[in-house]
Amino acid sequence: MKYEKWSLGYWLLKQYIRFVDWIIHDKIILTGEAYIPKNKPILFAPNHQNALSDPMAILLHTKFQPVWLARADIFKPGIITLALRFLKIMPVYRIRDGKDQLAKNEKTFADSIKVLENNCALALFPEAAHSAKRQMLSHKKAVPRIVFQAEEKADGNLDIHIVPTGIYYSSYWKFNRTVLVNFGEPIKVNDFLDAYQTNPNTATLALRDALEKAIEPLTLNIKSKDNYENFELIRSIYGKAHTIKSGQKTNFVNRFKSDQLLVKKLDELEEANSKKTEEICKATKSYDAKLRSHGLRSWLVENPENNFLKLTLNKLLLLISLPVFVFGFIFNALPFLVIDSIVRKKVKDFAFWSSFSLVLGFTVFPIVYLLELLAVSAWLPLWWHKLLFFISLPFMGKLAFRWYISLLKTTGRGRLFILKAFRKQQWQYLKKQQEQLFDELDKLN
Repeated sequence: MKYEKWSLGYWLLKQYIRFVDWIIHDKIILTGEAYIPKNKPILFAPNHQNALSDPMAILLHTKFQPVWLARADIFKPGIITLALRFLKIMPVYRIRDGKDQLAKNEKTFADSIKVLENNCALALFPEAAHSAKRQMLSHKKAVPRIVFQAEEKADGNLDIHIVPTGIYYSSYWKFNRTVLVNFGEPIKVNDFLDAYQTNPNTATLALRDALEKAIEPLTLNIKSKDNYENFELIRSIYGKAHTIKSGQKTNFVNRFKSDQLLVKKLDELEEANSKKTEEICKATKSYDAKLRSHGLRSWLVENPENNFLKLTLNKLLLLISLPVFVFGFIFNALPFLVIDSIVRKKVKDFAFWSSFSLVLGFTVFPIVYLLELLAVSAWLPLWWHKLLFFISLPFMGKLAFRWYISLLKTTGRGRLFILKAFRKQQWQYLKKQQEQLFDELDKLN
């Protein structure tokens, strides 16, 4: 297979997966697209936190058919290897795969160079591993090695552009999540070629460090090791208030930027004052525990303007739209719940949950939909009735899920109303606890 060649089969599959990806996500947001060069050999270099979902975030939402480099141990003999090659994924062998296997990387690097020579897009994770955390790992030398070898072979005439890319998810595995893809200003390999001619190792390290420095502002990078979970909890509870405090609208991109600043402040606080950090983390966990004991979320306490009329209207809207939920639930719940259960039980690595859910989803759901169409076809005499029914199934499934989320939010508002109306002392204590915590977090410089 010639990886650098455009593939019709790949393009057709991409359109289908793009639709499935749209169903899975609430929003897909891209920034910095103007930074992607035209008519240049490109190497996308994204952070890596969520297995197969990370490549999908780039290849589904750009015009390219990027060729990816992935760890060799996922290339199992047979259909898996054939499928990965069809998807333009090439193996990279590591020392853990055996020293005798490292020589095979020469072919991978040679094929990578061909991709770049043909002004196509190559893609590689500089971290060479996924973390399943909002935390960047140390970068390896693979990206500099490949681009320098390619330029060396072409006498420095390729003009390769490395596009630093940051990928951020509202959730790593939940259905109806939001994904943000930030493209940064490209790094021109030509700027490092003179140094490479003088000292290849020094230039390799310089390019690696420059790329790491360029990617970090495009990601959410919680550097703390000891307080990672605590800082994530603080971000989830206080993040919206922090965004509002900065005077920004609370859209997804602004919230991401505000969260970047917030975790930076927390990392700095931990380094400067570990005792104060411990106190804030303890107060946050205490507040979170109190919220959970009342079955509430922090956003409800932040916005307590919840009267009986508004609550009644929410319930009325849910009742009116109940048939939509019932239709979507009946024809989507079984495959959705079965896939979710299998993934949670069988897949040990949390970072692969969304990947397996995606693969199982785009293979299992069409089969189930066809079986359901056969089951109800007797009640749908006209062909266009059958077609409309079949087409509606994924959309109704998504609407049913959103109805369910609205139900959960309305239930939370109901709990809050009861707490405020009939347990005033407990409500006042909870609100005071929240205000004291937010006051301490407001003081962060």
